Amino acid sequence: MVRGDELRRLLAGLRPVLSEEEYVFCVLPDLASAQFEALAPMAMVRETEGVTVVIEHARAQSAGLSCSPPFQRISLGVHSSLLAVGLTAAVASRLADHGICANMLAGYHHDHIFVPAGQGRRALALLESLQASG
Repeated sequence: MVRGDELRRLLAGLRPVLSEEEYVFCVLPDLASAQFEALAPMAMVRETEGVTVVIEHARAQSAGLSCSPPFQRISLGVHSSLLAVGLTAAVASRLADHGICANMLAGYHHDHIFVPAGQGRRALALLESLQASG
């Protein structure tokens, strides 16, 4: 569990990095494993309605998939525990306070935030200011 001092340490070490690629969220039809591998998904979530993947926008277009609008990915350089409390809330709240939606994805080593394409630089600046205040 993360408490006040630990959350401040995590925020001070955010080191957000904006990816140049745009990503989309797509629900996949039944695909052969070779087709799935060709999409090179960044993430996958199995839901009742189907498999959602996060893939590069260009790959989705090439495959003719119907997907969400494009997003930009911001990866947090800080290594946070999957049991950390407060980091996701602090990041999402900072962006929400400025009207930017944040689709959060936790990896084992790092957290990733997907923000609408075109808002990546603004979101990055907001997270850098959050880091400075941590």
